[in-house]
Amino acid sequence: MPPQAIVSIQSHVAYGHVGNASAVFSLQRLGFEVWPVMTVQFSNHTGYGAWTGDVFGPDHIGRLMAGMDERGAFTSCAAVLSGYMGDATLGEVILSARDKVKAHNPQALYLCDPVMGDVGRGIFVRPEIPPFMKARAVPAADVITPNQFELELLTGVAVHSLADAVAGARKALDLGPSIVLVTSLRHEHSPEDRIEMLAVTRDGAWVAGTQLLPLTPPPNGAGDAVSALFLGHLLRGDPVPEALAKTTAGIYAIIETTWQAGTRELQLIAAQDRFAAPAPVPVEKVG
Repeated sequence: MPPQAIVSIQSHVAYGHVGNASAVFSLQRLGFEVWPVMTVQFSNHTGYGAWTGDVFGPDHIGRLMAGMDERGAFTSCAAVLSGYMGDATLGEVILSARDKVKAHNPQALYLCDPVMGDVGRGIFVRPEIPPFMKARAVPAADVITPNQFELELLTGVAVHSLADAVAGARKALDLGPSIVLVTSLRHEHSPEDRIEMLAVTRDGAWVAGTQLLPLTPPPNGAGDAVSALFLGHLLRGDPVPEALAKTTAGIYAIIETTWQAGTRELQLIAAQDRFAAPAPVPVEKVG
Protein backbone atom coordinates (compact mmCIF):
# COMPACT_ATOMS: atom_id res chain seq x y z
CA MET A 1 0.00 0.00 0.00
CA PRO A 2 1.42 3.45 -0.89
CA PRO A 3 2.06 5.88 1.97
CA GLN A 4 -0.64 8.33 3.00
CA ALA A 5 -0.47 11.59 1.06
CA ILE A 6 -0.63 15.15 2.37
CA VAL A 7 -1.12 18.41 0.45
CA SER A 8 1.05 21.06 2.13
CA ILE A 9 0.23 24.62 1.02
CA GLN A 10 2.84 27.00 2.39
CA SER A 11 5.68 29.37 1.59
CA HIS A 12 9.06 27.99 0.55
CA VAL A 13 12.67 29.12 0.83
CA ALA A 14 15.63 27.90 -1.22
CA TYR A 15 18.09 28.44 1.64
CA GLY A 16 17.12 27.17 5.07
CA HIS A 17 14.02 25.47 6.41
CA VAL A 18 10.88 27.61 6.64
CA GLY A 19 7.34 26.84 5.49
CA ASN A 20 7.32 23.90 3.11
CA ALA A 21 11.11 23.72 3.32
CA SER A 22 10.54 22.75 6.96
CA ALA A 23 7.27 20.81 6.78
CA VAL A 24 7.81 18.64 3.70
CA PHE A 25 10.98 16.86 4.81
CA SER A 26 9.64 16.46 8.35
CA LEU A 27 6.59 14.62 7.01
CA GLN A 28 8.56 12.62 4.46
CA ARG A 29 10.91 11.45 7.18
CA LEU A 30 7.87 10.19 9.09
CA GLY A 31 6.94 8.14 6.03
CA PHE A 32 4.36 10.29 4.23
CA GLU A 33 3.98 11.21 0.59
CA VAL A 34 3.86 15.02 0.48
CA TRP A 35 2.59 17.19 -2.36
CA PRO A 36 4.01 20.69 -1.73
CA VAL A 37 2.26 23.73 -3.12
CA MET A 38 4.37 26.88 -2.78
CA THR A 39 2.60 30.15 -2.04
CA VAL A 40 5.91 32.03 -2.31
CA GLN A 41 9.44 31.06 -3.27
CA PHE A 42 12.09 33.19 -1.64
CA SER A 43 15.85 32.88 -1.48
CA ASN A 44 15.71 32.82 2.35
CA HIS A 45 13.34 33.67 5.19
CA THR A 46 12.47 37.31 5.68
CA GLY A 47 14.04 37.43 9.15
CA TYR A 48 17.33 38.28 7.47
CA GLY A 49 15.86 41.58 6.34
CA ALA A 50 16.68 41.01 2.66
CA TRP A 51 15.58 38.32 0.22
CA THR A 52 14.77 37.68 -3.42
CA GLY A 53 12.00 35.70 -5.04
CA ASP A 54 8.34 35.82 -5.94
CA VAL A 55 4.89 35.62 -4.39
CA PHE A 56 2.45 33.36 -6.25
CA GLY A 57 -1.10 34.66 -6.57
CA PRO A 58 -4.36 32.85 -5.79
CA ASP A 59 -4.99 32.14 -9.49
CA HIS A 60 -1.64 30.33 -9.75
CA ILE A 61 -2.38 28.26 -6.64
CA GLY A 62 -5.91 27.54 -7.86
CA ARG A 63 -4.60 26.23 -11.19
CA LEU A 64 -2.18 23.92 -9.40
CA MET A 65 -5.01 22.55 -7.28
CA ALA A 66 -7.22 22.07 -10.34
CA GLY A 67 -4.44 20.19 -12.13
CA MET A 68 -3.91 17.90 -9.16
CA ASP A 69 -7.65 17.28 -8.96
CA GLU A 70 -7.75 16.38 -12.64
CA ARG A 71 -5.08 13.74 -12.01
CA GLY A 72 -7.28 12.21 -9.32
CA ALA A 73 -4.72 13.05 -6.65
CA PHE A 74 -7.23 14.07 -4.02
CA THR A 75 -8.83 10.62 -3.96
CA SER A 76 -5.79 9.31 -2.05
CA CYS A 77 -5.15 12.37 0.11
CA ALA A 78 -5.27 11.96 3.89
CA ALA A 79 -4.70 15.57 4.96
CA VAL A 80 -4.28 19.21 4.02
CA LEU A 81 -1.73 21.33 5.86
CA SER A 82 -1.60 25.12 5.65
CA GLY A 83 0.57 27.74 7.28
CA TYR A 84 1.25 31.40 6.50
CA MET A 85 -1.39 32.96 4.24
CA GLY A 86 -0.36 36.10 2.40
CA ASP A 87 -3.93 37.32 2.00
CA ALA A 88 -7.51 36.19 2.50
CA THR A 89 -8.00 35.49 -1.21
CA LEU A 90 -5.29 32.84 -1.02
CA GLY A 91 -6.96 31.53 2.12
CA GLU A 92 -10.17 30.93 0.17
CA VAL A 93 -8.20 28.87 -2.38
CA ILE A 94 -6.76 26.78 0.45
CA LEU A 95 -10.24 26.19 1.89
CA SER A 96 -11.46 25.18 -1.55
CA ALA A 97 -8.68 22.58 -1.68
CA ARG A 98 -9.71 21.39 1.75
CA ASP A 99 -13.30 20.95 0.52
CA LYS A 100 -12.18 19.00 -2.55
CA VAL A 101 -10.07 16.63 -0.47
CA LYS A 102 -12.86 16.06 2.05
CA ALA A 103 -15.34 15.41 -0.77
CA HIS A 104 -13.21 12.39 -1.70
CA ASN A 105 -12.24 11.45 1.85
CA PRO A 106 -14.50 12.83 4.62
CA GLN A 107 -12.04 11.47 7.21
CA ALA A 108 -9.18 13.58 5.84
CA LEU A 109 -7.72 16.06 8.31
CA TYR A 110 -7.22 19.75 7.73
CA LEU A 111 -4.52 21.19 9.98
CA CYS A 112 -4.40 24.98 9.95
CA ASP A 113 -1.49 26.77 11.56
CA PRO A 114 -3.16 30.18 12.05
CA VAL A 115 -0.04 32.27 11.51
CA MET A 116 -0.78 35.85 12.57
CA GLY A 117 1.88 37.03 15.01
CA ASP A 118 3.93 36.26 18.07
CA VAL A 119 4.73 37.49 21.58
CA GLY A 120 7.04 40.48 21.33
CA ARG A 121 6.39 41.02 17.63
CA GLY A 122 2.64 41.48 17.63
CA ILE A 123 0.62 40.96 14.46
CA PHE A 124 2.81 40.66 11.35
CA VAL A 125 0.21 39.70 8.72
CA ARG A 126 -2.14 41.83 6.65
CA PRO A 127 -5.12 43.31 8.56
CA GLU A 128 -7.67 41.01 6.89
CA ILE A 129 -5.92 37.82 7.99
CA PRO A 130 -6.92 37.66 11.71
CA PRO A 131 -10.67 38.03 10.99
CA PHE A 132 -10.34 35.54 8.12
CA MET A 133 -8.65 33.04 10.41
CA LYS A 134 -11.33 33.36 13.07
CA ALA A 135 -14.35 33.40 10.77
CA ARG A 136 -13.27 31.05 7.96
CA ALA A 137 -10.05 29.05 8.37
CA VAL A 138 -10.25 27.95 12.01
CA PRO A 139 -13.92 26.81 11.78
CA ALA A 140 -13.00 24.71 8.72
CA ALA A 141 -10.04 23.06 10.45
CA ASP A 142 -9.91 19.77 12.32
CA VAL A 143 -6.66 20.74 14.06
CA ILE A 144 -5.16 24.16 14.75
CA THR A 145 -1.69 24.93 16.09
CA PRO A 146 -1.66 28.53 17.34
CA ASN A 147 1.17 29.89 19.40
CA GLN A 148 0.30 31.61 22.67
CA PHE A 149 -0.14 35.04 21.05
CA GLU A 150 -2.38 33.61 18.31
CA LEU A 151 -4.51 31.75 20.84
CA GLU A 152 -5.13 35.03 22.67
CA LEU A 153 -5.92 36.78 19.39
CA LEU A 154 -8.42 34.11 18.33
CA THR A 155 -10.22 33.82 21.65
CA GLY A 156 -9.69 37.06 23.57
CA VAL A 157 -8.48 35.03 26.57
CA ALA A 158 -5.32 36.51 28.09
CA VAL A 159 -2.91 33.73 29.05
CA HIS A 160 -1.25 34.37 32.40
CA SER A 161 -1.43 30.83 33.75
CA LEU A 162 -1.72 27.27 32.50
CA ALA A 163 -5.39 27.33 33.48
CA ASP A 164 -5.85 30.39 31.26
CA ALA A 165 -4.24 28.56 28.36
CA VAL A 166 -6.55 25.57 28.84
CA ALA A 167 -9.57 27.90 29.00
CA GLY A 168 -8.44 29.70 25.86
CA ALA A 169 -7.90 26.44 24.00
CA ARG A 170 -11.37 25.23 24.99
CA LYS A 171 -12.82 28.49 23.69
CA ALA A 172 -10.92 27.89 20.44
CA LEU A 173 -12.57 24.45 20.22
CA ASP A 174 -15.91 26.24 20.18
CA LEU A 175 -14.87 27.88 16.90
CA GLY A 176 -14.90 24.48 15.17
CA PRO A 177 -11.71 22.39 15.40
CA SER A 178 -11.56 19.18 17.41
CA ILE A 179 -7.91 19.50 18.48
CA VAL A 180 -5.97 22.59 19.57
CA LEU A 181 -2.20 22.46 19.99
CA VAL A 182 -0.83 25.58 21.67
CA THR A 183 2.85 26.05 20.91
CA SER A 184 5.56 28.23 22.49
CA LEU A 185 3.62 28.37 25.76
CA ARG A 186 5.12 30.25 28.69
CA HIS A 187 3.09 31.46 31.66
CA GLU A 188 3.57 32.91 35.13
CA HIS A 189 4.36 29.50 36.61
CA SER A 190 6.81 28.47 33.87
CA PRO A 191 10.44 28.16 34.97
CA GLU A 192 12.70 30.56 33.10
CA ASP A 193 14.38 27.70 31.25
CA ARG A 194 11.22 25.79 30.21
CA ILE A 195 8.92 26.03 27.20
CA GLU A 196 5.72 24.02 26.84
CA MET A 197 3.10 22.80 24.41
CA LEU A 198 -0.52 22.22 25.36
CA ALA A 199 -2.91 19.89 23.52
CA VAL A 200 -6.64 20.21 24.21
CA THR A 201 -9.62 18.25 22.94
CA ARG A 202 -13.17 18.00 24.21
CA ASP A 203 -12.05 14.96 26.21
CA GLY A 204 -9.04 16.39 27.99
CA ALA A 205 -6.00 18.64 28.15
CA TRP A 206 -2.34 17.66 28.31
CA VAL A 207 0.90 19.61 28.63
CA ALA A 208 4.48 18.69 27.79
CA GLY A 209 7.64 20.74 28.05
CA THR A 210 11.36 20.83 27.43
CA GLN A 211 14.32 23.00 28.26
CA LEU A 212 14.22 26.44 26.62
CA LEU A 213 17.53 26.69 24.82
CA PRO A 214 19.17 30.14 24.48
CA LEU A 215 19.11 30.58 20.70
CA THR A 216 19.48 34.20 19.63
CA PRO A 217 17.82 34.92 17.31
CA PRO A 218 15.32 32.07 17.56
CA PRO A 219 15.34 29.90 14.42
CA ASN A 220 12.58 30.48 11.89
CA GLY A 221 10.54 27.51 10.72
CA ALA A 222 10.21 25.71 14.07
CA GLY A 223 6.45 26.23 14.13
CA ASP A 224 6.16 24.80 10.62
CA ALA A 225 8.03 21.69 11.76
CA VAL A 226 5.82 21.36 14.86
CA SER A 227 2.62 21.45 12.79
CA ALA A 228 4.02 18.88 10.37
CA LEU A 229 5.22 16.51 13.11
CA PHE A 230 1.96 16.74 15.05
CA LEU A 231 -0.09 16.07 11.92
CA GLY A 232 2.14 13.15 11.03
CA HIS A 233 1.80 11.49 14.42
CA LEU A 234 -1.98 11.96 14.37
CA LEU A 235 -2.19 10.37 10.93
CA ARG A 236 -0.10 7.47 12.20
CA GLY A 237 -2.91 6.83 14.66
CA ASP A 238 -1.32 8.15 17.83
CA PRO A 239 -3.75 9.40 20.50
CA VAL A 240 -3.46 13.14 21.13
CA PRO A 241 -1.33 12.81 24.32
CA GLU A 242 1.13 10.51 22.55
CA ALA A 243 1.25 12.75 19.47
CA LEU A 244 1.98 15.66 21.82
CA ALA A 245 4.78 13.75 23.54
CA LYS A 246 6.43 12.74 20.28
CA THR A 247 6.06 16.17 18.70
CA THR A 248 7.55 17.89 21.74
CA ALA A 249 10.49 15.50 21.76
CA GLY A 250 10.94 15.81 18.01
CA ILE A 251 11.07 19.59 17.87
CA TYR A 252 13.40 19.65 20.86
CA ALA A 253 15.76 17.33 18.98
CA ILE A 254 15.71 19.72 16.02
CA ILE A 255 16.23 22.81 18.19
CA GLU A 256 18.99 21.20 20.25
CA THR A 257 20.83 20.07 17.12
CA THR A 258 20.50 23.59 15.71
CA TRP A 259 21.82 25.12 18.95
CA GLN A 260 24.77 22.75 19.02
CA ALA A 261 25.58 23.67 15.43
CA GLY A 262 25.60 27.37 16.30
CA THR A 263 23.37 28.37 13.39
CA ARG A 264 20.01 30.12 13.04
CA GLU A 265 18.84 27.70 10.32
CA LEU A 266 17.05 24.57 11.53
CA GLN A 267 19.23 21.48 11.28
CA LEU A 268 16.52 19.15 10.00
CA ILE A 269 18.86 16.85 8.13
CA ALA A 270 21.27 16.42 11.02
CA ALA A 271 18.39 15.80 13.46
CA GLN A 272 16.31 13.53 11.21
CA ASP A 273 16.95 10.24 13.01
CA ARG A 274 16.10 11.83 16.35
CA PHE A 275 12.82 13.45 15.31
CA ALA A 276 11.71 10.47 13.23
CA ALA A 277 11.94 8.11 16.20
CA PRO A 278 11.79 10.37 19.27
CA ALA A 279 11.88 9.21 22.86
CA PRO A 280 8.59 10.78 24.03
CA VAL A 281 8.81 13.37 26.79
CA PRO A 282 6.57 13.11 29.87
CA VAL A 283 3.02 14.40 29.43
CA GLU A 284 0.86 15.71 32.26
CA LYS A 285 -2.93 15.67 32.12
CA VAL A 286 -4.16 19.10 33.21
CA GLY A 287 -7.83 18.99 32.37
